[in-house]
Amino acid sequence: MDFFKNLADSFVKEVVDPTVSFAEDSARTVAREVVDPTVSFAEDSARTVVREVVDPTVAFVEDSARTVAREVIDPTVSFAEDSAKTVVREVVDPTVAFVEDSARTVVREVIDPAVAFIETQFQRPRDVIEQEKILDNLLASNGSRFPGDDYHSPYRKNWMAHLSVEKLTLNKIVWPGTHDSATNGIGIDVVTRPLGECQTLSIYEQLVRGTRLLDVRVQEDRHICHGILASYNVDFVIDDVIRFLSETHSEIIILEIRTEYGHKDPPEFESYLTNKLGQFLIHQDDNLFNKSLAEILPKRVICIWKPRESPRPSRGGLLWNSDYLKDNWIDTDLPWTKFQSNMNHLKDQPSLSSRRLFYRVENTLTPQADNVVVWVRPVTDRIRRYARLFISRCIAEGCIDKLQIFSTDFIDEDFVDACVGLTYPRINGRI
Repeated sequence: MDFFKNLADSFVKEVVDPTVSFAEDSARTVAREVVDPTVSFAEDSARTVVREVVDPTVAFVEDSARTVAREVIDPTVSFAEDSAKTVVREVVDPTVAFVEDSARTVVREVIDPAVAFIETQFQRPRDVIEQEKILDNLLASNGSRFPGDDYHSPYRKNWMAHLSVEKLTLNKIVWPGTHDSATNGIGIDVVTRPLGECQTLSIYEQLVRGTRLLDVRVQEDRHICHGILASYNVDFVIDDVIRFLSETHSEIIILEIRTEYGHKDPPEFESYLTNKLGQFLIHQDDNLFNKSLAEILPKRVICIWKPRESPRPSRGGLLWNSDYLKDNWIDTDLPWTKFQSNMNHLKDQPSLSSRRLFYRVENTLTPQADNVVVWVRPVTDRIRRYARLFISRCIAEGCIDKLQIFSTDFIDEDFVDACVGLTYPRINGRI
């Protein structure tokens, strides 16, 4: 046992210990001469890579980033900001301004007129009622009496013949007239006719009823018209006049023919009138107004031709020009407004004794386009029933000596009787 023990100890001391010592020395040598230099080399290499590669790369990246920021991002942001300001200035602001201007335009040209139109629709009936009340009160307080107001002729077709033609001078007649005389049947029934028809009787029927002034309007093709509405040829008017003249002997007619506003004159129309009516025409004569009917007959038509562009009839000729028939028409559908206007304009006229022309008062109203009620009949009826009141007010206000032609829409017997009734006291010197 000791032998083996000693042998083992000797092996440890002689072999293992030296081997371990050698291994440790070798390891230290490897560490000193291989590992440490390798580690040092690696560290130096790493520092070199950091210094010569990483740091320059990082610096390059940072410089590139700053360059991109300076040369790309900043200009792009600046461009975007400038573009946004340009869009605001050149697109958004003008668009907003356009929308605001458009809104103001819509308000000014659509909404405000619409509101005004609606307000007018409510206000106009109130104005009409108020003005009719004024006339009704005037009628109730003052009445409609005047000398000759009780006259009712059984001879309206020949009423002039039943006056004293030797005593009756032209300037003493109160002429019953019709407004837009030849519009009976004009337009399309129920559709446009109520907009333009001012008489329902034919020219012949009006004359038989007692009308002695006719207001006839023509267009270029010699057809009757009222505004844009057209009717029959003027031949029918002339034929009705000639028919009436052939059936009577002492009735004198004032025939006013004019070219309607907005239309052209019929070609050669003066020659047409003189050829058709020549035997009945009364020459233009300033002294005619003081002459009696007996001095004027058998000539029986004072024809006043009012062209728009053609030459006017010459003084002293067969036709009379527009200087010899005047009026002061106003465009209104309000009865008291028209009543007052008629009265005030009549007061401004010279008296009949010195007047050398015919002056017409129209007891009519005109429908207005901005109002719901545009049919002639209901509008003009607002004043038609006050014709006798107008005559009585002429006496009260001292201008009865100036009333000469009195015209109406839809003439009836009562209107004719009022005019003829007033003519009687003039002949007898009672007014």
